[in-house]
Amino acid sequence: MTDQGERTIAQNRRARHEYFLEDNLEVGIVLTGSEIKSLRAGSASINEAYAMFRGDEVWLVGATIEPYAQAGMRNHDRLRDRKLLLHRREITKLRARVEQKGFTLVPVRVYLKQGRAKLEIALGRGKNVIDKRETTKAREAKRDVERAIKERS
Repeated sequence: MTDQGERTIAQNRRARHEYFLEDNLEVGIVLTGSEIKSLRAGSASINEAYAMFRGDEVWLVGATIEPYAQAGMRNHDRLRDRKLLLHRREITKLRARVEQKGFTLVPVRVYLKQGRAKLEIALGRGKNVIDKRETTKAREAKRDVERAIKERS
């Protein structure tokens, strides 16, 4: 899935554990100069982040981009909300799915694509405890099968 021009900065690994993820969408992020330099240095986290609608815009809330050491006084707030760049029709479509079907917008990963910061978001429906257990059991069963095949080879 990653092309030659992509470099993953941060992933939300718990997203697949906590949600059933459906439609993935690549969106841009509005960043300041010190934020993009900090991202290129690899200091970001989206583990506690989520996306929300404010008016006719979508915002990333709770993402952490550490201050850039060389920025000095022009540094950014590490937890500030960041605007996401989507087309109007994409926002309309996402809003309809979130409001009607009980989905939420989950950030999956932050990456650089041809020098530009991108965020992959997905529509997610929350898993309950039973679903999480079933997912874990299926993953462990798959590992056991692969181990058995490897031992026979």
